[in-house]
Amino acid sequence: MCLGVLLWIVIASSTALPASAQITFASAVDLGLTNNLKIKSAEEDIKKAAAALAVTRDIFIPSVVAGGGVGTAYGITLTVPTIFTIDTQSLVYSAQQRFYIRAARSDLRSAQFAFAEARDQAEEDVAITYFSIDHAQKAMAVVTEQYNLATRLVSIVEDRVNGNLDSELELMKARRTAVQLRLQKLHAEDEIASLTEHLGQLIDRPADDLTVVPESIPALPPLNPDSSFRPEFSDSSAVLSAEQSAKAKRERAKGDSIYTWRPLVSFAAQYGRVSPIENVSEFYNIHGNYNSASIGVQIQFPLLDQVRKAAGNESTADAVRSQTELAGLRFDEDQGRKKLLRAVPELAASAELAEIEQKIAASELDSVLVEMKHSNGGPVVTPKEEMNVRIQERQRFLDLLDAKLQLAKAQISLLRQTGKLDAWIRTIPSSAQPAP
Repeated sequence: MCLGVLLWIVIASSTALPASAQITFASAVDLGLTNNLKIKSAEEDIKKAAAALAVTRDIFIPSVVAGGGVGTAYGITLTVPTIFTIDTQSLVYSAQQRFYIRAARSDLRSAQFAFAEARDQAEEDVAITYFSIDHAQKAMAVVTEQYNLATRLVSIVEDRVNGNLDSELELMKARRTAVQLRLQKLHAEDEIASLTEHLGQLIDRPADDLTVVPESIPALPPLNPDSSFRPEFSDSSAVLSAEQSAKAKRERAKGDSIYTWRPLVSFAAQYGRVSPIENVSEFYNIHGNYNSASIGVQIQFPLLDQVRKAAGNESTADAVRSQTELAGLRFDEDQGRKKLLRAVPELAASAELAEIEQKIAASELDSVLVEMKHSNGGPVVTPKEEMNVRIQERQRFLDLLDAKLQLAKAQISLLRQTGKLDAWIRTIPSSAQPAP
C-alpha cells in the first residue's frame, strides 16, 4: 500500500513539473531558418518569379481552346453556326518578348538573392539572441550575488550605526546600493524573459520551458585588429538582389520602348463543325461540307501607339529610379561596413580593458582577504570594506560580460558581412569534440 502511494506521488510530481527543453545553438539556428516568416515569404517570391518567367516563355507555345453550343436563329446568320470549334494561337516572333524574358530571369535571380538575404538575417538574429540569453543569465547570476552582498552590507552598516561607528548617511548609501542592485536584478530578469520570448518566436517554440546550452556555442574566431584589420567584403545578397531587380526594370523598359515599327508575328489555326440543323445550306453554299478549318501566320507592324509610348516612358523612369536606389544601397552598405570595421577594434580594446580591470579588482579582493586573515598590526580591514570590495569586483566582472557581448555582436555581424556566418555556426564547439 505504501509503495503504491509513493509511486503515485512520483508520477504526479513528474507530470506536474515539465522538464525544460534544452536547445543547442545549431538546433536553434536550424529551427529559426525553418520557421522564419521572411524566409517563407522569400520562397514564395521565388516560386512567383519562376512562374512569371514561364509565362514570358510559354507565350510561344500554342494555346488550344475548344468551345461549342446549341441554339436557333431566324433568317440569315451573320456568322456560320457551328456545333463546336477548336482554336489555337501563339506568338511566333516579337522584338519585345526577348527583353521581357530577360527581365523575368533577372527577377528570378533577384528573388533568389532576397531569399539568401532573408536566411542571413535569420541566422544573425538567432545567433545574437542566443548569445544575449547566455550573457543575460550570467549577468543575472552576478547581479544576484551583488544584491546578496549589498544586503549583507546593509546589515553590517546597521550594526555599525547602532555601535556609533558609522552615521545614518553611510546607512542610506548602503541601502541605496542595495536598491540599485535590486532594480538591476529586476532589469536582468526582464531582459532574460524578453530575449527568451524572442528566441521562442524565432524558432516557434514555447518560451516558458526553453533553456539554452552555453557549451554548444562555437568559439568566435580570434581577432587581431592591430595588424591591418581589413577583411575581404563582397556584395551582400541584398545588394545583389537590388542589382538584379534594377536590371530587370532596364530590360522591361527596353521592351516597352521598342513596340512601334517592330514586326509582331503570331500563329493561329481554327477548326469548326458547321451546325447541320439550322438550314445553313439555304443561306451558304457549303456543297455538303460541314467542316471548316483555317491556319496561318499573321504579321503586324505597329505604327503609332501613344499608350505604349507612355508606358515605355513610365518603365524607363522606373528603371532610372531603381539605379539610383541601388547606388544608395551600395553607399549605405559601404558606410555600415566602414563603421563596423572601426567599431570592432574599439570593442576589442574595451573588452581587453574590462578584463584587466576585473583582474585588478579580483587581486584587490584577494589582498583584502589575506589582510583579514593575517593582520600584522596594521589597519584592520572591516567587514564593511570587504563587502564593498566584493561588490566592486562583481561589478567589474559584469562590465567584462557586457564588453564581451558587444564585441561578440560585432563579430557575428562581421562574419555575416564576410559570408562566413553559416560556416561558423556549423563549427563543432571544442567542448563537444572528443578528447584525443
